[in-house]
This record gives sequence, C-alpha cells and structure tokens, in this order.
Amino acid sequence: MSFDNAIYQWQQGERRLRSGPPDRAARLERVIEALVAELRRRLGGRFSIDELVELYGAGTGWCLAVAMREAPQDPWAWDAGVVVDAAFARYLREASDYAGGRRGPGG
Repeated sequence: MSFDNAIYQWQQGERRLRSGPPDRAARLERVIEALVAELRRRLGGRFSIDELVELYGAGTGWCLAVAMREAPQDPWAWDAGVVVDAAFARYLREASDYAGGRRGPGG
C-alpha cells in the first residue's frame, strides 16, 4: 500500500467520524484512543510513515479486538472505516518524518 492511498483512507476515517451522530462521538473517541495506545505499543515512540503504512497494509484485524474490548455492547463502534482509519490518521501525526499531510525531511 502506498502512503497516498493510506493517508486518503485515514483522512476519510476522520471525515466519517466528524460527520457521525454526535451522541456516538464519545464512545468512538474512546475506541480511537485505545487504538492509538495500541499503535504506540506496537510501533514505539519513534517511527516513520513507512512503518505505519506497513503495519496498516499488513492487516488491521487486531483492531477489532481492541474496539470490542472498549465498546463491547456497541458494534457500531467497531467500524474499521471510522475508528481504525481515524486512529491511524492521528498516530500518523507523531511520525518522525510527517510534515502536515506529506512526508517531511527524511521521508
């Protein structure tokens, strides 16, 4: 998967999150925060865009278990097109070579 494809999907996840029902926002945010914490555990504090894209491309099935743990009674909060993509979009901002929507120096 290319960076351009990945970032497009991740940005779409953020858009879906923003356009969703307001009464579901808090639960979705909790799931996203848990996914970001798991991304941090898997990739560490210093990582590159390529490492994040590689993890995403390898499969995000593990994300379902995280979402189910955080919102066991709310299957709508497991929607990968929202919570997984939004979580990757947020964690992207911490990549060592990220520069506001594009690759920075060294990327």
